[in-house]
Amino acid sequence: MTLAYWCIFITIFLPILCAAYAKRLGGFTMADNHEPRAFLANLSGKAARADAAQRNSYEIFPPFAAAVIIAHVTGGAAQGVINFWALLFVASRIAFVLCYIHDKSLARSVLFGVNLLCIIALFIAAA
Repeated sequence: MTLAYWCIFITIFLPILCAAYAKRLGGFTMADNHEPRAFLANLSGKAARADAAQRNSYEIFPPFAAAVIIAHVTGGAAQGVINFWALLFVASRIAFVLCYIHDKSLARSVLFGVNLLCIIALFIAAA
């Protein structure tokens, strides 16, 4: 398995970690597990931002995974190039989550742009 594929694997768990952090900050109990989405909808502050980071992570995962897989299967991109863009995606994604939680909106937006750049670069590399 390539490093880029491992990046997909890592990225699968980022939203789960965000949700766990949001629930911990929000005081989630087993009683809240009957309606976890309602619990998350009523959060505020860092907990709400962690939940928003979770949702955003689920939204960007499919294009990233598709870009990595397409870059591999087309055979048009060197493995080092694929690995570089996949690693940059993961690093900028982790930084994005941290900026989201700590309410660094400008940095968060810039990092989201880096995420999109990585995805675009993977598609271009595959061409």
